[in-house]
Amino acid sequence: MRLLFCFVWILVFGFGLLKSYAQSSRDTIYPIFQFPQNKIPRIDGDFSDWNLVPSTYAIGLDQMKESINGIGFNLDAKDLDITVKVGWVKDLNRLYFYLEVFDDFWEFEQLDIRQDIFELVVDADVSGGNFIKKWNANKRNIPIEELHFRGHGAHAQNYHVFIPAVNKDWAMVWGNTPWIKNFPYANSAYKHNLEQGKSGKLQLEFWITPFDYAAIEGINRSAVSTLKENEIIAMSWSVLDYDDDNKERKDFINLAHNIKMIHDGDYMNAFRLMPLIKPLQPKLQANWSFVEVDRDRRIFAFKDESLGIIEKWTWDFGDGTTSKEQSPVHQYKTADHWTVVLTVENKDGKSIHSKVWDVVTK
Repeated sequence: MRLLFCFVWILVFGFGLLKSYAQSSRDTIYPIFQFPQNKIPRIDGDFSDWNLVPSTYAIGLDQMKESINGIGFNLDAKDLDITVKVGWVKDLNRLYFYLEVFDDFWEFEQLDIRQDIFELVVDADVSGGNFIKKWNANKRNIPIEELHFRGHGAHAQNYHVFIPAVNKDWAMVWGNTPWIKNFPYANSAYKHNLEQGKSGKLQLEFWITPFDYAAIEGINRSAVSTLKENEIIAMSWSVLDYDDDNKERKDFINLAHNIKMIHDGDYMNAFRLMPLIKPLQPKLQANWSFVEVDRDRRIFAFKDESLGIIEKWTWDFGDGTTSKEQSPVHQYKTADHWTVVLTVENKDGKSIHSKVWDVVTK
């Protein structure tokens, strides 16, 4: 009897641990892989560019929950399985995605919203709160039709990515800014040999531009999100899975473990924009930038942006003066255009970076 009790206790406790693990993924800070600037993923359906991304960056079905039909964390990979990798490139404000999706029943013939969908939500500046008109508290005072034009999808974005897109745009933007799904603000490519109602595997890569504010009028009134290394952004996704010919039946499998993720930034997951992994980091690479502090007094602030472990900095400002500071401030005495050179050194050697006539004084 005691053995039976222990066995039952182990089963219950073990199930509880598994459930707790699944629930804890909502609190995980997921990594976004940084691609080197000379290895930016090509959106061409080849996908070999993603071989750079370690498996530790892959986010799978084990991190997700079904939030409508009561399945919860008891997800069956034989019904639907998904792996997602996310990437970014420093100084390029885009988010890249690679998906591998297996489904035992593919629905993609519908020309409206009722088909298999990868639903992506992004709130890059972590502004939080509702961003979809249906849940806007002001609908008590303002008609929902008017709210469509008053910030619907503005401070965060919701993309319904059709998997696969057949005879339609690759995505539907749930907001008043359908232009953000078009090039040069987004791009996509598929690879599959799927048949309607059959099982099979789909591969998809795409990138989107996140916006702190996306305006209905277009890019000129919009603010693109600035992506910075080591910063956290808010993001999540779900899969809407139609499993038979009843087009009203679907599963809502999501990373946030809460259906509110589709319209409220407070329920998205946290993602960190990671630095280059060590194998991709150069041992030593000089680089720098500058800001004109005072044009009339010809004062410039120089910033070291070199990569690697640096032991020594040498600046040549082009006017016969130098500095050993890492990020010096320099005042020129005359008007001219200058060639400024930074040399960095460590035990492995040195690296030099020159900018010719970028710095100009009047």
